[in-house]
Amino acid sequence: MYSIIDIETTGGNPYRDKITEIAIFVHDGKKVIKEYRTLINPERRIPSFITRMTGISDEMVARAPKFYQVAKDIVEITEGTVFVAHNATFDYNFIKSEFKNLGYYYQRECLCTVKLSRKLIPGKRSYSLGRLCRELDIQIEDRHRAAGDAMATVKLFELLLTQKTNGLFLETLGTGFNNTPVNPAITRQIIEALPAKTGVYYFLDDNDNIIYIGKSKNIRQRILSHLSRVTSKKALEMVSMITHVHHEITGSELLALLRESEEIKAHKPLFNRQQRRCLYNYGLYSYKDENGYLCLKLDKTRNGSLPHTSFTSLEKGKDFIFNLTDQFNLCQNLTGLYGTNGACFQYAVKQCRGACIGVESPQEYNLRAQQAIDYAGFVKENLIVLDNGRTPSESAFIMIENGTYLGYGYVERSETLAHAEEFKTYLTPAEDNRDVRQIISGFLRNKRTGKRINY
Repeated sequence: MYSIIDIETTGGNPYRDKITEIAIFVHDGKKVIKEYRTLINPERRIPSFITRMTGISDEMVARAPKFYQVAKDIVEITEGTVFVAHNATFDYNFIKSEFKNLGYYYQRECLCTVKLSRKLIPGKRSYSLGRLCRELDIQIEDRHRAAGDAMATVKLFELLLTQKTNGLFLETLGTGFNNTPVNPAITRQIIEALPAKTGVYYFLDDNDNIIYIGKSKNIRQRILSHLSRVTSKKALEMVSMITHVHHEITGSELLALLRESEEIKAHKPLFNRQQRRCLYNYGLYSYKDENGYLCLKLDKTRNGSLPHTSFTSLEKGKDFIFNLTDQFNLCQNLTGLYGTNGACFQYAVKQCRGACIGVESPQEYNLRAQQAIDYAGFVKENLIVLDNGRTPSESAFIMIENGTYLGYGYVERSETLAHAEEFKTYLTPAEDNRDVRQIISGFLRNKRTGKRINY
């Protein structure tokens, strides 16, 4: 007996989000013999993008039962059955989490129709429910609603039952969805061969296209996390497409970040959509006002512009300027935080020296403002930064010259290099851009790198 299940939720995290709808079709191996479906009040607001996708709104669930009110039904209807779902990790972990909140340990043997489909009907372009069903001519009525998706999974399950399974159903039972990859193409041997070291990793599809690039201080652990903790349908689509995994050890976390950024821009992977473009869309600029005071301004970055530093959002930029203003005792009028015609509030509480009303001279104020800009900005001097290499006997380095990032390289610790030109013989050139500058500046400000050599 099988319970074929689909749920809708307020988001993708089973430890934070809640179930809004559940559908269960009990199948005896030949046909559906029982069904159960209900909306569930998640006791929190449903995000608007979830409502747009599923059609389930706050108004629809306002009078629906809460999970504890349907928990007994779910236990009873699935008792003695195998839990079946398309990406069973997602649905099973959500249901287990809801029961855990009630103090009940819910456990069933599981079958994942993604894993079974990859084994029994290999070679499909995608194993996401929507695309797979389209390719197999399985109609999905009411897509992204629990009953519609669950019934599509029933039809897929019945199709899989007609294949020569050779015991594959038994092989996928009880495989520990919390820590076992949902993609059978990536075997445990492949995972165990990955290094537990810092570097960059690449996911490739069956045409050897790079579909995702990431970085981690522990490549093996991070890749296993991708494969075994699928918490969204987008993540499932990516995981189902992976056929090969490549990696590059960097040793240095700084170098891993730089290489990740560089490689994403070069290859434009399908599942790195946001990182294909420059991530830092707001920049910190400076100018002198009509009275000669050095002012700061947070503005959108433009092509060709190189701000002192940049940020992923307006809010992060404002937070940074607040901290900069406090650290260097600047005027909030002149840092663009609060504009007033007279003295700023900080002057009244003696936290501003009066540049806003001319009490402090531009010469005195500008010294501190320039120190703040230098602190915030990219490296102006010629600098070599050393960090951990790929082996204990090796050092990684990056090189900055005349305020421009030149690239990176590796040298043996036993070699004594005295001049910049000697380092350049080991240098791999790389592009200088806003993302690179932000990555390097953040590391240098937080002192997260090793020895620094000025030249």
